[in-house]
Amino acid sequence: MKNLNLLVVEGNLREENESFKKNGIPTHAESLKESLSYYTKDLNIDVFNPCSEKSFDKILPDIKKYHGMIWGGSSLNIYNDCIEIRRQIAFMKECFKNINKILAICWGMQVAVTAAGGSVKKSPNGAHIGIANNIEINENGINHPLYESKSKKFNSPAFNFDEVETLPEGAIHLASNKINKIQSVHFKRDKSDVWGLQYHPEITYDKMISLIKFRKDKLINSRKCFKDDNEIKEHINFIEKEIKISERESRMLELRNWLNYLKAA
Repeated sequence: MKNLNLLVVEGNLREENESFKKNGIPTHAESLKESLSYYTKDLNIDVFNPCSEKSFDKILPDIKKYHGMIWGGSSLNIYNDCIEIRRQIAFMKECFKNINKILAICWGMQVAVTAAGGSVKKSPNGAHIGIANNIEINENGINHPLYESKSKKFNSPAFNFDEVETLPEGAIHLASNKINKIQSVHFKRDKSDVWGLQYHPEITYDKMISLIKFRKDKLINSRKCFKDDNEIKEHINFIEKEIKISERESRMLELRNWLNYLKAA
């Protein structure tokens, strides 16, 4: 996998990432780089954050050098229209024109779907707070290279309040669970072949627990996901039980499979 250039897009606002660092939590881009290093050290990785750039001039002239792009998570909600979100959608459209292979994770999938003409809404069935249970691969997904060697039903780290409502034209739906009908998708737009995941194979459950503690007040008072500290503790205990039975290899298979797909180009 030598000499492959990879663009990692950071979806969080700079202020959010600074808060992460103050609380000892790696940014999503850092988590992704660490997970990629588990499989290979032979990637030339650049990180770009569309939210913190006034323009894309420093990256667009050389964007065709990237063999692939991974766009990760964010605490933003795409239907809350603001300049930072509009900037990310605009940058995704530029990526569609220039990068052949895209892995879009959680927020990244929501940006990709929106940029390609689909839509995203607040999930009516609740949220994933640190974990998504019983994701089931459908008939389309069983033979898709994204899920090579993956169990048909599995749990995964996840943290999202929203879901894809309408898929882009020509998109193939690959997996679901009770919270999100669209847990993964494959579609093509312009020059790009996009694999999208609503969950986070690249983030550890330990980091998810850190995020729950970091966002505790919002989860209780604003998001209304938990009644009190005791409910949060019970949920963390549930995730800790999952850690004991979870295996890193099976948890990150989607990342491995996308890297193999990238290598095969």
